[in-house]
Amino acid sequence: MRDLLKKAETLTEALPWIKAAWGRTVVIKYGGAAMTDPALREMIASDLVLMKLVGIDPVIVHGGGPDITSLMERLGMPVRFEKGLRVTDDAAMEVVKMVLVGKVNKEIVTAINRHGRFAVGIAGDDANLIKARPISVELGRAGEVERIETTGVTNLIEAGFIPVVATVAWGDDGGSYNVNADLVAGELAAALDASKVIFLTDVDGLYEDLADPGSLISALTLVEAEEIIEGDRISAGMIPKIAGCASALRAGVERAHILNGRVPHALLLEVYTDEGVGTMITAPAGGQATDG
Repeated sequence: MRDLLKKAETLTEALPWIKAAWGRTVVIKYGGAAMTDPALREMIASDLVLMKLVGIDPVIVHGGGPDITSLMERLGMPVRFEKGLRVTDDAAMEVVKMVLVGKVNKEIVTAINRHGRFAVGIAGDDANLIKARPISVELGRAGEVERIETTGVTNLIEAGFIPVVATVAWGDDGGSYNVNADLVAGELAAALDASKVIFLTDVDGLYEDLADPGSLISALTLVEAEEIIEGDRISAGMIPKIAGCASALRAGVERAHILNGRVPHALLLEVYTDEGVGTMITAPAGGQATDG
């Protein structure tokens, strides 16, 4: 009986959060071990389906860095990064497309669709979803978002699907661009007027001191997060996540969250419980973001 009562209390706690989130769009950047560990991937997939069934419209944005690196190394290709962004020449771009669109995207869609007819995969060059421009000559075909065309994604949402977006973009030169998935998640959340953008990663969130596991920051403003970057107190891989948070929050998205995807049901804990998990970032006082 005690276990049953505990389950009932959990549902009761979740009810106001379910009501508050009903009909809202949440963009989730899916990455880290949660993508590569089969048990975690299955858990994330079931959590996404649950969110869809109780009224949230999740949109998944994914990269596939470890798989891209693995294939490039097997092919004897050089692997280089600058400030967390992959240096992408033409040959590397071919690998990026094969891995992101042909492998990783289909794996995520398949995992979700084990639970029913829910997920549809889409790349950034489908329906002109993501238009990119080159960041620099040094980074090659690594691009930054120039424009988001949401029609394809919104049509999928309205038809009852969970869009799963691979971040291969198109450009004016007719070629493809590799765009960091963290940056796409922020821009897409802004374009969709999402209520939240959530980044799943392999750490519990942002730390005041990287060397001190007890210095996890549960909540801070975007200004404070950017000060941590300027103080060189985070890993290079976290920089694009903060940039993604910034683009979303400045466009009016209410909350940005950085969660450890290895924590069981991290998404549900964040969305449907009083405490939540990870780090929450909000717009600074006077910004556009609002409580919600």
